[in-house]
Amino acid sequence: MGDVQADAAIRALSGALTTLRGVKAFWVYTALRLLLFVATAAVVFGIWLAIAGSAPIMWVLVVAFLVSGLASLFLLNPQRTDFARQVDERAHRAAEKFEEMRAKEDVD
Repeated sequence: MGDVQADAAIRALSGALTTLRGVKAFWVYTALRLLLFVATAAVVFGIWLAIAGSAPIMWVLVVAFLVSGLASLFLLNPQRTDFARQVDERAHRAAEKFEEMRAKEDVD
């Protein structure tokens, strides 16, 4: 009976660590995306201010949003791919667990 409990504890710990890794990938990607947006907004603001003498904040934010979005497609591709892979793995594990529970329910 002790081996069964130890196996269950190991599976629970493994699941918790996998979840933390998935959460970490989310926060890393989100933080990098936000940092890229803020840096792009600062550059757009500086260029606009240097050229026109004043910079309308709303247009600076719109341009920065568009430029940082395009830049993130190329610059943050590895982080986005890692995050997507982890989400896909988690979805597959959840589907397998659901099927396992459904099969177990059918046997009973």
